[in-house]
Amino acid sequence: MALKIRLRQQGRTNRPFYRVVVTDCCTPRDGRYVEELGWYNPGEADDEKGLLIKADRVQHWLSVGAILTDSAHSLVAKVAPSVIRQQTEKRLALRAKNAAKRKQRKKGAA
Repeated sequence: MALKIRLRQQGRTNRPFYRVVVTDCCTPRDGRYVEELGWYNPGEADDEKGLLIKADRVQHWLSVGAILTDSAHSLVAKVAPSVIRQQTEKRLALRAKNAAKRKQRKKGAA
């Protein structure tokens, strides 16, 4: 089961309201979800009143293997840049590790 952190649309016509949820990648946009992580109201002028995300729960689900969608990524970056920074550092460390392995294999083959 591949998990995604994405927006689930709520509200009424011409007044969207979104929930940030963890869901299976195969479920519909407004379908069933595993856990609600926060909400986003684009109609609210003030960011403090228009956006709330539980950064600790987002970090937990990312550590389990969930993937952020582009829209959810930008919202989490506004609220909790440390979570995004940790993900980036983890990805860069993995790239460096894989590069070192390739270099070692290339060195051993020669």
